Amino acid sequence: MLAQTLLSLLVLASSSFAFPSARVEIQIRQAISALSTAQIAAYRPYTLYASTGYCSPSTTINWSCGANCEANPSFVPVASGGDGDSVQFWFVGFDPTLNSVIVSHQGTDTSEILPIITDVEIELETLNAALFPGVSSSVEVHDGFGKAQADTATAVLAAVQQAMSAHSTTAVTTVGHSLGAAISLLDALYLSIQMPSASVNFIGYGLPRVGNQAFANLIDSKLPNLSHINNKEDPVPILPGEFLGFVHPSGEKHIMDSNAWVACPGQDNDSNECSTGDVPTIFSGVAGDHDGPYDGVEMGC
Repeated sequence: MLAQTLLSLLVLASSSFAFPSARVEIQIRQAISALSTAQIAAYRPYTLYASTGYCSPSTTINWSCGANCEANPSFVPVASGGDGDSVQFWFVGFDPTLNSVIVSHQGTDTSEILPIITDVEIELETLNAALFPGVSSSVEVHDGFGKAQADTATAVLAAVQQAMSAHSTTAVTTVGHSLGAAISLLDALYLSIQMPSASVNFIGYGLPRVGNQAFANLIDSKLPNLSHINNKEDPVPILPGEFLGFVHPSGEKHIMDSNAWVACPGQDNDSNECSTGDVPTIFSGVAGDHDGPYDGVEMGC
């Protein structure tokens, strides 16, 4: 139900038919490669943290959210917040096994109307100069996603700095699913600018397109090791449409129908082994694939 409602509203917003891409540059494609069992397993803790983003702050602050929390038992929570309506749930803490601060944001809850409005505010706007100093005005992002990230940016930054200091680490990983992935991608850029000495990475699931070509290029330069993982025929990663000026950064990992994972080089790789090629229109997508499973994990608390 969550995935179907999100899909319906994104369809209305972007009408993503098989329009040609607005991008005219030619990308050199590297070979698509399969991930090993060990490489897939390495994502699992982050997948569970993304799923835990759907849990109430009253449970993530003391790590009592049930199976999601129990799956990462050594996690040390630092801060959490959001109301799941005007502000998506979020939490920050430290994972000693990964030696990384973790930042997670909630995806869309279709029982609350404001997150849905956020998903369909698709105008491209420049980034908030106070939060993203020095970023060119040519870099534009989805207006709703930008506003959602700004709502918690300073609180997240303070919590990350507290966790880094308390646990003597410079590593930060932002995670999320769907709308939560979009917010967390913007968080990763924000944190890398605000804390240039930190090692920031992003791992997202079912990520919609967040910004324009200049944004995708900036993300590639700032976060060269990021991963956005798409499940089978999930249509959300092809929204908003490329014809509206939206472009994915590099780093896609695509879960095939066989459950094999492949790495798709470049931005919006149009091979039929990758999301942009495998799901050319929203009508060829499967809404039920949006929530997973991602290596056996269904998103939600």
